[in-house]
Amino acid sequence: MKIAIFPGDGIGSEVTREAVRVLEALKLPGLTLLEGDVGAAAYHRHGRPLPAETLDMARASDAILFGAVGDPSCDNLERHLRPEQAVLGLRSELGLFANLRPATVFAGLEDLSGLRPELARAIDLLIVRELNGDVYFGEKGMRETADGQREGWDMMSYSEGEVRRIAHSGFLAARKRGSKLCSVDKANVLETSQLWRDVMIEVAADYPDVELTHMYVDNAAMQMVKNPGQFDVVVTGNLFGDILSDLASMCVGSIGLLASASLGERQTEYGTFGLYEPIHGSAPDIAGLGKANPMATILSVAMMLRHSFGDEDQACKVETAVARALSDGVRGGDLGGDLGTEAIGDAVLERL
Repeated sequence: MKIAIFPGDGIGSEVTREAVRVLEALKLPGLTLLEGDVGAAAYHRHGRPLPAETLDMARASDAILFGAVGDPSCDNLERHLRPEQAVLGLRSELGLFANLRPATVFAGLEDLSGLRPELARAIDLLIVRELNGDVYFGEKGMRETADGQREGWDMMSYSEGEVRRIAHSGFLAARKRGSKLCSVDKANVLETSQLWRDVMIEVAADYPDVELTHMYVDNAAMQMVKNPGQFDVVVTGNLFGDILSDLASMCVGSIGLLASASLGERQTEYGTFGLYEPIHGSAPDIAGLGKANPMATILSVAMMLRHSFGDEDQACKVETAVARALSDGVRGGDLGGDLGTEAIGDAVLERL
């Protein structure tokens, strides 16, 4: 059972340290932890954000625990050298096309949501975001117009096969939850979205037990604030999913509580290979201060145990420990408290 640990930049090393402590406390049989460089840390040491040795380590592992990437010192580098290319490269090279981002309000945290408590209390949704297509991976560039102005351009595209495989991921996830799937697109103005909607309808025929609805992304953003309880599983593209999942994080109270799993088709002897990470960034403003909330990374460990190792009991054990800590008033700065990263980690460990 090999897990590659890629802490990355900023608070990445701080939050992954606490998650590793939880992993080790579980005393999983045959557990081997490997550590590699990604992001700005990798660039400064190896001259690139995703060194070949890190990618080799990822391929040799059964799952990856990822921290965060991003460093202001790298903002002016050529795009292919910027820290963010590490996670984009891992997703692409490892075929991780389905990103699962659950959002649920923990009991007692309703007042921390940007929504009224009665609305926040109803939130229990899963965003399934496509990861390998859209504008993030399309051709892009800078050019000069006929009148001498600079013009930036990015190509948005999806193939039928790319949409079909994420559609199946979404429908399968919905079957395990409330059997409701909302496909989010912008089919009224984008040809890419029209194909998306057409393929979603075609795939829906294989899942007659799942209710399929469609929503334009601007309306979906409004509805997520107005009536989030209506959503069960939301399936959408890379760009829209990036935005909507961050919106969902503030609906539940803090981005420091949201975990994610990036999955593909590869199977190991334990389960589905995946990359697990908190959805927050590297937060350079608080890096090194010991203030970061590690709960999202710890909850990512729970998702890893569930999806990559098929261990539902241990996954629930970790999630219950986090819920108990929050119920007992364990709060970091993002939740209005004053506990530091290590203290929060200690609190979760005490409740395992």
